[in-house]
Amino acid sequence: MTVDRRALADAYGRTIPDVIDAGLKVLFVGINPGLYSAATGRHFARPGNRFWPALHRGGFTDRQLHPSEQQELLAYGLGITNVVARATARADELRPDEFVAGAQMLAAKAADFGPQWIALVGITAYRTGWRQPKAVIGEQPVGIGPSALWVLPNPSGLNAHYTPDSLAAEFAKLRERIG
Repeated sequence: MTVDRRALADAYGRTIPDVIDAGLKVLFVGINPGLYSAATGRHFARPGNRFWPALHRGGFTDRQLHPSEQQELLAYGLGITNVVARATARADELRPDEFVAGAQMLAAKAADFGPQWIALVGITAYRTGWRQPKAVIGEQPVGIGPSALWVLPNPSGLNAHYTPDSLAAEFAKLRERIG
Protein backbone atom coordinates (compact mmCIF):
# COMPACT_ATOMS: atom_id res chain seq x y z
CA MET A 1 0.00 0.00 0.00
CA THR A 2 1.36 3.40 -0.97
CA VAL A 3 0.59 6.39 1.23
CA ASP A 4 0.74 9.88 -0.26
CA ARG A 5 1.33 13.18 1.54
CA ARG A 6 -2.34 14.05 1.73
CA ALA A 7 -3.15 10.71 3.38
CA LEU A 8 -0.36 11.32 5.89
CA ALA A 9 -1.64 14.82 6.66
CA ASP A 10 -5.17 13.45 7.10
CA ALA A 11 -3.89 10.79 9.52
CA TYR A 12 -2.95 13.30 12.27
CA GLY A 13 -4.82 12.45 15.46
CA ARG A 14 -6.36 9.24 14.13
CA THR A 15 -6.36 6.07 16.17
CA ILE A 16 -6.01 2.47 15.04
CA PRO A 17 -7.64 -0.58 16.61
CA ASP A 18 -5.75 -2.71 19.07
CA VAL A 19 -4.79 -6.26 18.16
CA ILE A 20 -5.75 -7.80 21.47
CA ASP A 21 -7.49 -10.76 23.06
CA ALA A 22 -7.73 -12.30 26.52
CA GLY A 23 -4.84 -14.37 27.84
CA LEU A 24 -2.07 -13.30 25.46
CA LYS A 25 1.50 -14.34 26.13
CA VAL A 26 2.75 -10.86 25.25
CA LEU A 27 1.00 -7.58 24.58
CA PHE A 28 3.44 -5.33 22.72
CA VAL A 29 2.85 -1.66 23.42
CA GLY A 30 4.06 1.00 21.04
CA ILE A 31 4.48 4.66 21.99
CA ASN A 32 1.77 5.90 19.61
CA PRO A 33 0.86 5.35 15.98
CA GLY A 34 2.89 7.22 13.42
CA LEU A 35 1.10 8.89 10.55
CA TYR A 36 1.89 6.05 8.15
CA SER A 37 0.40 3.53 10.57
CA ALA A 38 -2.69 5.68 11.07
CA ALA A 39 -3.10 6.14 7.30
CA THR A 40 -2.95 2.38 6.75
CA GLY A 41 -4.69 1.28 9.95
CA ARG A 42 -1.77 -1.04 10.73
CA HIS A 43 0.66 -1.04 13.63
CA PHE A 44 4.38 -0.44 12.94
CA ALA A 45 3.50 -0.06 9.26
CA ARG A 46 6.07 2.47 8.05
CA PRO A 47 8.61 0.91 5.71
CA GLY A 48 11.87 0.83 7.61
CA ASN A 49 10.24 0.21 11.00
CA ARG A 50 12.10 -2.71 12.51
CA PHE A 51 9.36 -4.13 14.74
CA TRP A 52 8.28 -6.95 12.41
CA PRO A 53 11.83 -8.11 11.58
CA ALA A 54 12.83 -7.96 15.28
CA LEU A 55 9.73 -9.89 16.29
CA HIS A 56 10.60 -12.68 13.86
CA ARG A 57 14.35 -12.68 14.47
CA GLY A 58 13.70 -12.61 18.21
CA GLY A 59 11.86 -15.93 17.91
CA PHE A 60 8.24 -14.85 18.36
CA THR A 61 7.03 -15.81 14.87
CA ASP A 62 8.07 -18.55 12.46
CA ARG A 63 8.31 -16.05 9.61
CA GLN A 64 8.41 -12.29 9.25
CA LEU A 65 4.88 -10.99 9.18
CA HIS A 66 3.88 -7.94 7.17
CA PRO A 67 1.89 -5.20 8.95
CA SER A 68 -1.13 -6.22 6.84
CA GLU A 69 -0.99 -9.57 8.66
CA GLN A 70 -1.11 -8.08 12.16
CA GLN A 71 -4.25 -10.04 13.11
CA GLU A 72 -2.22 -13.25 12.72
CA LEU A 73 -0.33 -12.24 15.86
CA LEU A 74 -3.26 -13.48 17.93
CA ALA A 75 -2.60 -17.06 16.79
CA TYR A 76 0.92 -16.70 18.24
CA GLY A 77 -0.51 -15.44 21.54
CA LEU A 78 0.69 -11.89 20.80
CA GLY A 79 -1.04 -8.53 20.51
CA ILE A 80 -0.36 -4.84 19.95
CA THR A 81 -1.65 -1.61 21.48
CA ASN A 82 -0.17 1.84 22.17
CA VAL A 83 0.49 3.98 25.22
CA VAL A 84 -1.06 6.98 23.47
CA ALA A 85 -3.75 6.26 20.89
CA ARG A 86 -3.52 9.39 18.71
CA ALA A 87 -1.25 9.46 15.70
CA THR A 88 1.51 12.04 15.32
CA ALA A 89 4.45 12.51 13.01
CA ARG A 90 6.91 12.17 15.90
CA ALA A 91 6.67 10.89 19.46
CA ASP A 92 8.13 14.18 20.74
CA GLU A 93 4.79 15.80 19.81
CA LEU A 94 3.19 13.99 22.74
CA ARG A 95 2.80 15.67 26.12
CA PRO A 96 3.95 14.05 29.39
CA ASP A 97 0.36 14.01 30.68
CA GLU A 98 -0.63 11.88 27.66
CA PHE A 99 1.93 9.26 28.70
CA VAL A 100 0.62 9.28 32.28
CA ALA A 101 -2.98 8.89 31.06
CA GLY A 102 -1.81 6.14 28.70
CA ALA A 103 -0.18 4.32 31.61
CA GLN A 104 -3.53 4.29 33.40
CA MET A 105 -5.31 3.06 30.28
CA LEU A 106 -2.75 0.30 29.83
CA ALA A 107 -3.30 -0.79 33.45
CA ALA A 108 -7.02 -1.11 32.67
CA LYS A 109 -6.27 -3.19 29.54
CA ALA A 110 -3.96 -5.42 31.57
CA ALA A 111 -6.74 -5.96 34.12
CA ASP A 112 -9.34 -6.65 31.41
CA PHE A 113 -7.27 -8.90 29.12
CA GLY A 114 -4.64 -10.39 31.47
CA PRO A 115 -1.62 -10.78 29.20
CA GLN A 116 1.20 -12.72 30.85
CA TRP A 117 3.68 -10.06 29.75
CA ILE A 118 3.49 -6.47 28.60
CA ALA A 119 6.40 -5.45 26.38
CA LEU A 120 6.59 -1.69 26.20
CA VAL A 121 8.45 -0.70 23.05
CA GLY A 122 10.16 2.55 24.00
CA ILE A 123 12.11 3.36 27.15
CA THR A 124 11.29 7.08 27.11
CA ALA A 125 7.55 6.40 27.10
CA TYR A 126 8.00 4.12 30.11
CA ARG A 127 10.19 6.57 31.99
CA THR A 128 7.67 9.35 31.44
CA GLY A 129 4.33 7.57 31.77
CA TRP A 130 5.27 5.46 34.76
CA ARG A 131 7.52 8.09 36.36
CA GLN A 132 10.55 5.81 36.27
CA PRO A 133 13.31 8.21 35.13
CA LYS A 134 16.14 5.73 35.76
CA ALA A 135 14.53 2.67 34.15
CA VAL A 136 16.63 0.60 31.78
CA ILE A 137 15.81 -1.80 28.95
CA GLY A 138 14.75 -5.26 30.12
CA GLU A 139 12.53 -6.80 32.77
CA GLN A 140 11.10 -4.32 35.24
CA PRO A 141 10.76 -5.01 38.97
CA VAL A 142 7.08 -4.03 39.02
CA GLY A 143 4.53 -5.22 36.48
CA ILE A 144 1.35 -3.61 35.21
CA GLY A 145 -1.66 -5.10 36.93
CA PRO A 146 -1.47 -8.89 36.62
CA SER A 147 1.15 -8.70 33.86
CA ALA A 148 4.92 -8.84 34.13
CA LEU A 149 6.64 -5.95 32.36
CA TRP A 150 9.57 -5.82 29.94
CA VAL A 151 10.81 -2.67 28.23
CA LEU A 152 12.25 -2.99 24.74
CA PRO A 153 14.01 -0.38 22.60
CA ASN A 154 11.93 1.62 20.16
CA PRO A 155 12.06 -0.20 16.78
CA SER A 156 11.78 2.97 14.74
CA GLY A 157 14.44 3.38 12.10
CA LEU A 158 15.17 6.72 13.78
CA ASN A 159 16.51 4.91 16.86
CA ALA A 160 20.17 4.79 15.84
CA HIS A 161 21.23 3.40 19.24
CA TYR A 162 20.11 -0.07 18.14
CA THR A 163 21.10 -1.87 14.97
CA PRO A 164 18.73 -4.46 13.49
CA ASP A 165 20.90 -7.17 15.09
CA SER A 166 20.98 -5.61 18.55
CA LEU A 167 17.25 -4.88 18.40
CA ALA A 168 16.51 -8.51 17.48
CA ALA A 169 18.77 -9.60 20.35
CA GLU A 170 16.70 -7.54 22.82
CA PHE A 171 13.49 -9.13 21.54
CA ALA A 172 15.15 -12.56 21.87
CA LYS A 173 15.97 -11.86 25.54
CA LEU A 174 12.26 -11.38 26.25
CA ARG A 175 11.39 -14.50 24.25
CA GLU A 176 13.91 -16.55 26.22
CA ARG A 177 12.58 -15.17 29.50
CA ILE A 178 8.99 -16.15 28.80
CA GLY A 179 9.98 -19.60 27.49
